[in-house]
This record gives sequence, C-alpha cells and structure tokens, in this order.
Amino acid sequence: MKSILLVFFGGGFGSVLRYIIGKYLNNPENGLPYGTFLANILGSLLIGIILGLATKSDTLSQNQTLLLATGFCGGFTTFSTFAYENHVFLKSGDFLSFAIYTIASFVIGFLAVFLGMFLVK
Repeated sequence: MKSILLVFFGGGFGSVLRYIIGKYLNNPENGLPYGTFLANILGSLLIGIILGLATKSDTLSQNQTLLLATGFCGGFTTFSTFAYENHVFLKSGDFLSFAIYTIASFVIGFLAVFLGMFLVK
C-alpha cells in the first residue's frame, strides 16, 4: 500500500506541474505544443538523473525511486498528450509540424535521458 501511495502522490505532483507548464506554453497560435515538448524533455532528463542515482551507488531508496521516477516522472511526462497532438497535426495536414515535433521529441528526449545518466556518473 505504501508503494501505491508514493506513486499516487508523485504522479499527482508531476501532473499538476505538467498542467501548469502546458497552460502557459501550449498556445494553438504558436504552432508547436511547447509545454508538452518541454515536459517530455525535462521528464526524460529527470528520469535519467533519478535512475542514474538509483543504480549508481544506491543513492536513492526503492521508495524514493517509486515516488520520483514512477510517480512524478510518470505523471509529468505526456506521451498520451504527445500522441494526440500529433494526431491533430496529421488531421489538419500540418505534416511539417508533425515531423519536427515527433523527431525533436524522440531525439532530444533520448539525449536528455543519456545526459541525465551521464551527469550522475
């Protein structure tokens, strides 16, 4: 039960932060959903740092890892939103925004995870 509560609270905080970022940075007039993009990149960096610390020298306990990686990062990152936003781009025929957003999210997201792991070495 403790594990479930840790994931629940971490996910709640992550979701609220994602909402705040999206509220201020996702503007249909700007084109790309910058808030979702930023949440995914920051979440990738954070999970890299968190899991890097957890595996490096047992710096984080299993409970801390559940709270931060599974809970917070799980609630903060936004793959379902990312998928929907790409659907909107494709449906509207905005193939350039679809390509830029998708490729940048994957490439920079993966690089952010590797950077996070590197930073804790």
